[in-house]
Amino acid sequence: MININSELQIKNSVFKNRVIVPPMASQTADELGYVTNETLNHYHRLATSDASLVLVEYSYVSLDGKSEPKQLGIDSYEKVMGLRQLSNMIKQTRVLAGIQLVHAGAKSTSELTGGKLIAPSPISTPVKGQELEIPLQATLADIEKLKKDFIRAAKIAVHANFDVIEIHAAHGYGINQWLSPITNQRTDQYGGTLYNRARILFEIVSEIRALFPKLIISVRIPGQDHFENGTTTTDSILISKKLVYLGVDIINVSSGIGGWRRPRDRRGEGYLVEDARRIQKHINAPVIGVGGIKTKKYIEENLQNKSFSFAAIGRAILENPIMGKQLLTR
Repeated sequence: MININSELQIKNSVFKNRVIVPPMASQTADELGYVTNETLNHYHRLATSDASLVLVEYSYVSLDGKSEPKQLGIDSYEKVMGLRQLSNMIKQTRVLAGIQLVHAGAKSTSELTGGKLIAPSPISTPVKGQELEIPLQATLADIEKLKKDFIRAAKIAVHANFDVIEIHAAHGYGINQWLSPITNQRTDQYGGTLYNRARILFEIVSEIRALFPKLIISVRIPGQDHFENGTTTTDSILISKKLVYLGVDIINVSSGIGGWRRPRDRRGEGYLVEDARRIQKHINAPVIGVGGIKTKKYIEENLQNKSFSFAAIGRAILENPIMGKQLLTR
């Protein structure tokens, strides 16, 4: 019977248990996006949780996709040394190291990116309590650049010795904007139908998989947008099936255009797990469940009923990494 300490092998890596630390912005990089001592100390602390995998926070693949002043960058080979130091430090604690790749798209400011904001359509991304800039609609040349930026970032991650890369396609950031009919109202091959809206994601995944057959690829998708007329869970099931067909190893199910915060209508532990459960039932690949998870009982019940294959424990481990060890040893 599967429990919280059950191992799972993916490609050549063994996940020693079913707990992962998900990506959480730390604002510990310097203003150019380089790893700092504060970054190293922060992730060493998270790795002491004894989780099977620590996913390093969302890291911008190009300056025009940056969304916070001290956000980590994975946009230049000059950053490989610091990123390798970070991944090796995590792995020294017998924890797998992953890193999340992101382009913010319209969920940023032109002041921060130093230029124009590019998105699928000239529609501002809805964010609670804020009114964001209206971006420019991406040209086909912009799309090619975006794909190349993700491919370069994946290459940097491999050079930096990460075990896992995760493409961030949720929380209202760039690729989520392509997936969602709210923010993608194009009429060309990158808009309209569900698979056209997901085309850019499929193309990025396909190219990375072709370059790195043994690399573990995760995609963080929205279980749904949590906005009327947005991406639905049925859409996300179809996208997940296609991603697995293209070689994605892990599907990390979170929230969509509405951002990462708890949706108003969700309560209690595992408030996004229902979406993960629906997706896990339809794909032959591990799914990560997330949303206020913090107890061993909840994790093991959901592992046994196959709601997910991994539990992401974020805020609770951030507050007290030792609680991870406690869950795994009780």
